[in-house]
Amino acid sequence: MVQTIKNRSQVPLDSRDLETCQRVFDRLSADYGVARDSDEAERMASIIIELYRQGVRDPDHLQSMVEAARGLFEASER
Repeated sequence: MVQTIKNRSQVPLDSRDLETCQRVFDRLSADYGVARDSDEAERMASIIIELYRQGVRDPDHLQSMVEAARGLFEASER
């Protein structure tokens, strides 16, 4: 019999996972003035979820990685 090994990214997120992602999303949205219904917000949310699924669990680390991925960190230094 062939056994399937689930990749961590295939495991559904639970309520604690979603709360962490939501807090990071809310903090980034507020810090950079991103409207919740914008394309930018959708991209940012997708990046947060993907990084979280890849194992980035610390909210501060997650936020800094999203900032780098979206180029927000560089934009705030100008």
